[in-house]
Amino acid sequence: MATHLITGSGSGIGAAVTRRLHERGDDLILLARDAGRAKQLAGVYPGARTLVADLADPDRISWAFSHQPMPDRLDSLLHIAGIVDLGPVGDLRPKTWHQQLNANLISPAELTRLMLPQLRVSQGHVIFVNSGAGLAAHAEWSAYAASKHGLKALADSLRQEEHAGGVRVTSVFPGRTASPMQARVHSQEGKEYDAARWIDPESVATAILTALDLPRDAEIDNLSVRPGR
Repeated sequence: MATHLITGSGSGIGAAVTRRLHERGDDLILLARDAGRAKQLAGVYPGARTLVADLADPDRISWAFSHQPMPDRLDSLLHIAGIVDLGPVGDLRPKTWHQQLNANLISPAELTRLMLPQLRVSQGHVIFVNSGAGLAAHAEWSAYAASKHGLKALADSLRQEEHAGGVRVTSVFPGRTASPMQARVHSQEGKEYDAARWIDPESVATAILTALDLPRDAEIDNLSVRPGR
């Protein structure tokens, strides 16, 4: 039975992936921002373990983990959580930049650093759920796109560093996906949100599990998932 540490399991793509892994009987460790959220997730996914750490504050993740039991084994680390806040460069204050860089880039880097010893032992897999914005930036997406471009750089560097030891690293670049985050984006853009126009989170989950379940003789480095309608 494989053991997976998952961020962002509460909604959208993260919830779809977590549900699929839970249904097939894998061992789950779900990252929650606080004890209340951890209790909620444990209720939704019976048998899953939880870890509490706030991705908004990467400097305290190590401290938070030092006060909790850590997994002895880890087969995959799935970075799915993320936040978005749009706006033109001329209007974005440092707080907005820090919030998105912390949650979308620095915290994934710190989680990866802390879990690498277990991942190296198991020759595990690190999956970064990125975004189309991690490949091309558009007007008013500067802070979010910068965080996701940085996440791609993190994954590319990690892949080269850990390849010889057998750790696999995959970046997944979904296009617009029907989720609470997408509803927020549409609200910020001043557009009407129609979930039927965008990718179903289950489709992105299928792509992620394909990369995760690939036999050891192959590795998916980068995977783009685009809306089909």
